[in-house]
Amino acid sequence: MADSWASQVPPEPEADFAVGSDLHLELSQTGGVRASLMSALRDAVRSGRLAAGTRLPSSRTLAADLGIARNTVADAYAELVAEGWLTARQGSGTRVAERAVASDTRIEPPAPVRRPPVRPAPAPVYDLMPGSPDVSSFPRAAWLTAARRAITHAPNDAFGYGTHVAGRPELRRALADYLARARGVRAAPERILICSGLSEGLRLVGEVLGATARLPGAGPGADLVAVESFGLDIHRDLLTGCGLRTVAVGFDEQGPRTEELSATGARAALLTPAHQFPFGVSLPAERRAATVKWAVECGGVLLEDDYDGEFRYDGQRIGAVQGLDPEHVVYMGTASKSLSPALRLGWLVLPERLFAAVAELKRRPGFQTSGLDQLTLAEFITSGAYDRHVRGMRQRYQRRRDQLVTALAERAPHIKVSGIAAGLHAVLELPQGTEQSVINGAAWQGLALDGLRRYRLGAGTGDAPAPRDDVMGDALVVGYGSPPDHAYAGALDALCRALPD
Repeated sequence: MADSWASQVPPEPEADFAVGSDLHLELSQTGGVRASLMSALRDAVRSGRLAAGTRLPSSRTLAADLGIARNTVADAYAELVAEGWLTARQGSGTRVAERAVASDTRIEPPAPVRRPPVRPAPAPVYDLMPGSPDVSSFPRAAWLTAARRAITHAPNDAFGYGTHVAGRPELRRALADYLARARGVRAAPERILICSGLSEGLRLVGEVLGATARLPGAGPGADLVAVESFGLDIHRDLLTGCGLRTVAVGFDEQGPRTEELSATGARAALLTPAHQFPFGVSLPAERRAATVKWAVECGGVLLEDDYDGEFRYDGQRIGAVQGLDPEHVVYMGTASKSLSPALRLGWLVLPERLFAAVAELKRRPGFQTSGLDQLTLAEFITSGAYDRHVRGMRQRYQRRRDQLVTALAERAPHIKVSGIAAGLHAVLELPQGTEQSVINGAAWQGLALDGLRRYRLGAGTGDAPAPRDDVMGDALVVGYGSPPDHAYAGALDALCRALPD
């Protein structure tokens, strides 16, 4: 009988022994070995641990792993094939059947669970939400070339757990050169710390500032951070999560009113000078200088989020504020917009007095950043591929910006557009009281949109009220970075249809 069972299992290649899959089974200590093996396999299939289609190890591999005879495994497989639990085909091996039908009458299928029908939420066809780049344009071939070169020439220690707490020296050197050339940042490689995106970098700095504020003699305002009255709530939440308090400065057509910094009593400020989010304005030179002067006079620090700093289309490019005074500015940058958010790579350029404390926090488990990705980015930068990619994306995004402006001029000339000199989004001013209705109407057309209101300090639970601002009321924050090229015209058409007359 055993021979007839075994004949249902196709022969296995000798190589299977070397490359067979692992399978965890616990055999009962009672009863025969074959019966125990079959019971364990049935239980694994019945519980869902072995899903339909899962390929099982060869009989030779499983027999060696369990320390039993190979014929015992072959017989067990064959009988389970006959019962309908498994399937066996030449060239495909032994797999879990799509629907196992057990001959054991004691096993009853579970009764179907009756649930009321749920209408699925309609997924947007077009996405004009701000904050995302065109991920379809990631330079896959160039990145693979850089990865191949980086790994080929990587030192052996790059494949270990990682001893460079502040980041791979290759990337820190490459960034020091690039940031000085492209963003006007003044930094030696020893002042650069690599992190897993801007959020982690802000959290690290926030924890150091929070710990410093709790020291004896820290003085008033040491736990207070001034923030823009419009901005990303996740960044404010990160700061408050570090034990800090936030206070908003007012806003006008030139951006945050930095002359109010002294009156806040804060000793730190989080600003986006290159391209403010969401309004898209750049901080004028006199306000940049006033911010640095404030930081020097109070012994504080400016946290500079270089948001969209590399994507400026009109006029002369604006450098980083950090270049005015490296000892009173923390420069924060990321590859999320220029390359891809999936890389989770960012960097901090830190004043000397903060570097050691921030680097010490980076030692904690869970704060490590992939060394191989760092080496690849270093090669990508030094080879010139990063510059070429950023220039190409700058041209692509500028074309999209121009298409948006043209479409609005032709189909909605009554809608005022602003914040378009740089970045990946624009602000569309709406008639008072129409913001939410426009967003809802766009959703019915399969278009995902975002409004200005959610970015105002005080709009979220727990936020302190923002000061009065001399800026617009209802508006849309339209991101033109995320749609792939083939979908962009359709997205603009849906946007124009959703706008009020």
